[in-house]
Amino acid sequence: MDAQILSWVVFLPLVGIPVILLLPKQRPDLVKWAALGTAAADFLVSLYLPANFDSANPGMQFTVTLPWIESFGIYYRLGLDGISLFLVLLTTFLSMLSIYSTFSAITEKVKGFYISFLLLQTGMLGVFVALDVFLFYVFWEGMLIPMYFLIGVWGGPRKIYATIKFVLFTMFGSLLMLVAILALYFLNRSATGGYSFNLFDFYQLALPLSIQVWLFLAFALAFAIKVPMFPFHTWLPDAHVEAPTAGSVILAGVLLKMGTYGFLRFLFPLFPNATFQFIPLLAALSIIGIIYGALMAMVQKDVKSLVAFSSVSHLGFVTLGLVAMNLQGWQGGMLQMLNHGVSTGALFLLVGMIYERRHTRLIDDFGGLTKGMPIFAVFFMIITLSSIGLPGTNGFVGEFLILLGTFRTNPVWAAFATTGVILSAVYMLWMFQRVMFGEVKNPANAGLPDLNFREKAVLVPLVVFVFWIGIYPNSFLKNMEGSLADLLNQVNRRETVLRSLPSQSWSEFLSAGRGTRSQAAVPVKPSP
Repeated sequence: MDAQILSWVVFLPLVGIPVILLLPKQRPDLVKWAALGTAAADFLVSLYLPANFDSANPGMQFTVTLPWIESFGIYYRLGLDGISLFLVLLTTFLSMLSIYSTFSAITEKVKGFYISFLLLQTGMLGVFVALDVFLFYVFWEGMLIPMYFLIGVWGGPRKIYATIKFVLFTMFGSLLMLVAILALYFLNRSATGGYSFNLFDFYQLALPLSIQVWLFLAFALAFAIKVPMFPFHTWLPDAHVEAPTAGSVILAGVLLKMGTYGFLRFLFPLFPNATFQFIPLLAALSIIGIIYGALMAMVQKDVKSLVAFSSVSHLGFVTLGLVAMNLQGWQGGMLQMLNHGVSTGALFLLVGMIYERRHTRLIDDFGGLTKGMPIFAVFFMIITLSSIGLPGTNGFVGEFLILLGTFRTNPVWAAFATTGVILSAVYMLWMFQRVMFGEVKNPANAGLPDLNFREKAVLVPLVVFVFWIGIYPNSFLKNMEGSLADLLNQVNRRETVLRSLPSQSWSEFLSAGRGTRSQAAVPVKPSP
């Protein structure tokens, strides 16, 4: 079972597609239940992973390696460790809830919507478990296609503009990353004499700093756009505002984490010397993103736009924790990836629920909603407090660990980042006050129905995780700690060893021939 479980988790969403295609168009309800059943089955199958995960083993588990295009060294190679475990679970969990949330919102081209969503789910899951770099790139690019359709077909009035902007930004960075992947492929060929896209083979390349810098920049740009880091964030607010609610949930909850995951899995261990050279720049961009995103959120008139800019600020915390380059920062960054998926995903769901009732997202059009929608107000309050990091909620633990790790590296960085915590309380509480309290500004707000059973069923699991992570975070931290500590040690060891390499040009490195890898090889996790 262990050898096939990851393949089942990744590709099970595709099983629902032929079922949806065979269902009659006249029964959209059956299409929706088929999509939900597929996503729920995938979530249940994915629960096998934490139930059988060995937290004492920092290496890859549930590995599978099958030949694919052997003549080019391309294999179907999957594996999962403590870094990717919860990202896989977050994907299956949010996908299931997102599909259930759309039952009343999606009324046109129903089959196409759910087929696109299930394709997207497979692409996202593949990114988090692929250990062959070519396979990783296939999943990375492949998920763009269904996301393009989700925004471009079922989005808002400016959906075409938002879709094209999203694709152009992402593809520009991805194509540069593809060039860097091919460069690593040929550098590895020169060093070893063999063809391979195995990530662990790339880890062992002894690249001088002069070469690392260029490859680092190509990978970093692709991941920074996906996060998105300042100043590559401008596509995000447009995509969020125009995307359907489920698209916004999965975009914020999962797709943005592909960028931060890329920092940990690829950028830092592949180019350790270049990483330490660029840490001050990455930290500065993270801090600017924290403060800038918060300030921009503060002046938004549209609730969904406000939540979108808050993502820029919150993801700035994640990247700051990662560039702290210590275990506390990495644990905080990983935990905050999960927290952001839960809290911001819930915020987008709440905004979508009120939009279905009022068909407006302007803050000035609301006011006094607590009078007619008390249950909605309670959920909104809990998620708002979670988003600002109230002690006892998930947001507090992640931000505390990030600030702790950052302070150990540079107290000044931590001091600046703390302003983002204060600003998040300002814009979130001010928004909550204007939407939920005061006088009913518009008569249309007076008779709005409160949450129905389906909407409560979507929100309750998210609230459970808000308090579960906030009160007992060790149930999550213990499974990721070993893998994070092991990877951090690898990065530090390789940086120390490779620091002594003489500067070489590309031609000099390639002409050195075989043996380049073994001269400065550092023990890494064995290839699965």
